[in-house]
Amino acid sequence: MVQATSSLVAGLSPAAAGVPVRAEQAWLVRCEPPIAGAPGGPLSGLSFAVKDNIDVAGYPTSAACPAFAYTATTHAAVVQRLLDAGATLVGKTNLDQFACGLNGTRSPHGAVPNALDAAYVSGGSSSGSAYVVATEQVDFALGTDTAGSGRVPAGLNNIVGVKPTKGLISARGVVPAAQSADCVSIFARTVDLAARVLQVAQGHDAEDPYGRQLTLASEPLPASFRFGVPDVLEFFGDAAAEAAFAEAVVRLQALGGTPVSIHYAPLAQAAALLYESALVAERYAAVRSFFDAHADQVVEPVRSILASGRGYSAADLCDAQTRLRALGQQVAPMWQGAEAIDVLLVPTAPTHYTIAAMQADPVVLNRNLGAYTNFVNLLDYAAIAVPSSLRADGLPFGITLIGPSGSDLQLAELGQRYHHATGLPQAAGSTPLPAPQPIAGLQAPATVRVAVVGAHLSGMPLNGQLTERGATLERATETAPDYQLYALPGTVPPKPGLLRVAPGQGARIAVEVWRMPAAHYGSFVALIPQPLGIGTLSLADGSSVQGFICEPLALAGARDISHFGGWRAYIASLKAGN
Repeated sequence: MVQATSSLVAGLSPAAAGVPVRAEQAWLVRCEPPIAGAPGGPLSGLSFAVKDNIDVAGYPTSAACPAFAYTATTHAAVVQRLLDAGATLVGKTNLDQFACGLNGTRSPHGAVPNALDAAYVSGGSSSGSAYVVATEQVDFALGTDTAGSGRVPAGLNNIVGVKPTKGLISARGVVPAAQSADCVSIFARTVDLAARVLQVAQGHDAEDPYGRQLTLASEPLPASFRFGVPDVLEFFGDAAAEAAFAEAVVRLQALGGTPVSIHYAPLAQAAALLYESALVAERYAAVRSFFDAHADQVVEPVRSILASGRGYSAADLCDAQTRLRALGQQVAPMWQGAEAIDVLLVPTAPTHYTIAAMQADPVVLNRNLGAYTNFVNLLDYAAIAVPSSLRADGLPFGITLIGPSGSDLQLAELGQRYHHATGLPQAAGSTPLPAPQPIAGLQAPATVRVAVVGAHLSGMPLNGQLTERGATLERATETAPDYQLYALPGTVPPKPGLLRVAPGQGARIAVEVWRMPAAHYGSFVALIPQPLGIGTLSLADGSSVQGFICEPLALAGARDISHFGGWRAYIASLKAGN
């Protein structure tokens, strides 16, 4: 049933041409024949692979430790969901042993190379899953992510990595790394496919101790959004990565974002707890019975990391958990209130190392790769890693968008827009990205159409009150011929008043119709001073829309400017001295 990995090399895509023979180390076993999914499902015709810490019935689950291997009797819950949806399972992939690492070199089966340059690390622990997606051997793959293993390999191989909210995808049938922080992750070459897989894979599983009933945010982020950028950035001397991140900030601004500096120290402190506090005991607890009997079968530095978990007391663990909760409280305000951010932007990885360099200094360099990842699961955030650019040296650079629990679909929508804005080819090949697709499960936000007639027109002093609320210009038009326009005296900035009159006694007045998210409409209306207000306007085409009106009593002594046909023409006449 299990086919040797060496026979898989011939199956490499043209994108992988020239990769040395060790590329075969991405696979551990191949399903012969492939396990076909149910016919007619939403993922029919697609192939996938799973990281070898995820159970597939009838095949060994080794977590890259041969002495630990057991033959699974049932599929992991997420594998069963994907098969039921029609996807075909091709095989199981290599990983950093016991999912402990971010670089892809910590396996007795050998290091998995980078898909774009085989001298460099692939990123881990989900190294094999990322590699077989990047080299187009499967359409998508499952990894796991405790400290960044579903994101770093995506960033280093120019593919997409979805790290869902904890508990959104069942982890039943997955060998735990640190169970309270574990997630099943998804690799694909496009955000659209990754999001489609997420829709199928998600679902509460009462048999998963950390499964949760979750309701995902169903509206995209606003057109104008605020994104956090760490106030202190570390690239470990990699100028190319630093320049690539600066470029990413500019690109996200072009998509409607406003950068906001956030205090990164508490996030870094939370990240450090994963390996530098009693929280590491959960790594040991995950494989305690095996490790106590067979520690000599575990590769270094995984052995030392797991062994370090033995030295902590229950009280130490309580202290570490309390410290983590305190840090969570400290950073919570960045998601709340008037100055809150909508999303956090970080480099997926701050630099890129060769395999040789990583093997020479495996602890420090691995830690560096996780500079922007470890805190995410600990603080219960969602994240998506997307490609950003190809550096001058040909290596990929990726960014990660992070949001609160349940923001998975919002991140996918923004991530897709960002990925397509890069103009990059897919993964390790030259295939262009397909057209972006609507993210399933995400609906357009409710909007209100509002007509503006004066200081809120495009280019006028108060237009920012619209744009800062994510309003977009729908069209310029005119009212029905039943209105008069007046210049209100003493208003700052100058404003007009629009009055409806009897049929045949008015004129058509120029207006702009803007579409505003309904969630922000109330705050906009609250800014309107007397004698102005909002009412229903009739437009020239016979339709009706919310728009500015004026109290009739306020027009006594005001200048009738209806003959100008609109506020903009009136202002132009003042500048001309008429």
